[in-house]
Amino acid sequence: MTNITSNGVWVLAGDRELFMSFEDFPWFTDAPVAKILKVEEPTPGHLRWPDLDVDLGIETIENPQRFPLKSR
Repeated sequence: MTNITSNGVWVLAGDRELFMSFEDFPWFTDAPVAKILKVEEPTPGHLRWPDLDVDLGIETIENPQRFPLKSR
């Protein structure tokens, strides 16, 4: 994690810094900072927040519009 703002969370993945807005990734909105900061990369391109039970691929973070939270 590199930053937490009022709009979302910044995470460093490899050599890239990625932004996750609270609108697209609501699991982080009300989460305690300590739980957001505890992030793991179990495999390349895959991030996990075990205390929040959240698993996200880098592709999902980069393209949240392709992976909507609700089905249509």
